[in-house]
Amino acid sequence: MAKKIAVGIDIGTYQIKTVVAEATEEGGGLLPRILGTGFAESRGLRHGYIINPTDVLACLKRSVVQAEKSSGVRIRKAFVSVGGVGLGSVVSSGSVIITRADAEIGKLDMDKVVEAAGKEIPPSIALNRQVIHSVPIQYKLDGKVVLGNPVGMRGAKLEAKVLFVNCLERHIEDLVDAVEAAGIEVVDVMAAPFAAGLVTLSKTQKIAGCLLANIGAETLSIAAFENNRPISLEVFPRGSTDITNDIAIGFKIPIEEAEHLKLGGLSVGNYPKKKLDEIIEARLSDMFELIEAHLKKIGRAGLLPAGIIITGGGGGVDFVEELAKRSLALPSKVATILVADNKSPFKDPSWSVACGLCVFGLEAEHSGSIDLGIPIGKIRDRIVNLFKQFLP
Repeated sequence: MAKKIAVGIDIGTYQIKTVVAEATEEGGGLLPRILGTGFAESRGLRHGYIINPTDVLACLKRSVVQAEKSSGVRIRKAFVSVGGVGLGSVVSSGSVIITRADAEIGKLDMDKVVEAAGKEIPPSIALNRQVIHSVPIQYKLDGKVVLGNPVGMRGAKLEAKVLFVNCLERHIEDLVDAVEAAGIEVVDVMAAPFAAGLVTLSKTQKIAGCLLANIGAETLSIAAFENNRPISLEVFPRGSTDITNDIAIGFKIPIEEAEHLKLGGLSVGNYPKKKLDEIIEARLSDMFELIEAHLKKIGRAGLLPAGIIITGGGGGVDFVEELAKRSLALPSKVATILVADNKSPFKDPSWSVACGLCVFGLEAEHSGSIDLGIPIGKIRDRIVNLFKQFLP
């Protein structure tokens, strides 16, 4: 039997990471077994979007070549993450009347109610944006909340509240073009926070309610989960680079030295530790204030039993867990990546997005959708079909 292999490419502002994995089942679930990895310093990006395609292409090729050498696999197609400040979400509701003679709800009714919800999004919000995920959060049948999938039930009116994750059209086209310019087919794309959640969050956490915070180099991406579904996604133009810059200014040292100092790579003997902690804490507190404001906006402040799980390069700061717990009044932990091989090369959570993309890709062959209720398909075809719902 041929091995099921998937490739995930995470094009971040700090690094481009490529992971090659094969499918393996453990504990009744699918976990990726890592075959090889590659990474390269990112150039030509700002806050997650491409400003210099030539530089991005050169860095992407270096990452891919390294992954091919370490895995022994020729990379011809891949699943790619979408992140950056162009990524966002909106929740909208819609309803349809069941037209079948026996009043039974079918797959077509499910598709129609999601389409109806999409049409309720204000044109000003949909302008210049492409939907990449549409995730039903809640269904109602004749005014009563439905627990689970309503297909096969009978009623007169079906309503749905749907989370639409979208991205600036120009950003996603540039991203796909860059990967294809490297000779790699983009099978599909996935929002970076969702990809990270596939390998850092347990089903129990997602059912109880939790928040995944990805502290990247120049962006802070958050995704809230409840009842095993994402209920919100937001990206802020803040990141761990801001901490590095503050340290460099505070101690008047080079950026490279400030980065090592931030991550504990240098002895703090020559620097007042109290001042260093104050600088780091001030910037992280700003980020957690943004998270707290968002949780209040969606009515989940202090109400996520599984707490906040921190991933990304910023998760390497020593006291980030304690500060998050104190700032948000929620349980807090730094994410660990769930893979099949205990000898995984992942020593930090910044690999979570690329690894999660592999799970996304492996599930594509297995079931055509993932556990979050997100369908998988050709990105260019799906974008065209989904974007039509916003047209008059």
